[in-house]
Amino acid sequence: MNETTETIEINSSERSKVESWRLHVLIEAGYPLRLAERLAGSEADLHLAVALVESGCDHQTAADILL
Repeated sequence: MNETTETIEINSSERSKVESWRLHVLIEAGYPLRLAERLAGSEADLHLAVALVESGCDHQTAADILL
């Protein structure tokens, strides 16, 4: 395996771990699975996603704001 392939695999693995963690946090915050998956895979601010719903924002509205 060459260096480029190894780098891509490591980056892909790390990204997968991060998305998995983000998904967990979003589900814990009460986001429905589909919205949580979309947000977890995006560049949306995770802390803002949680703060919005903790402040009373509807999950769909929060996702609309963030995406």
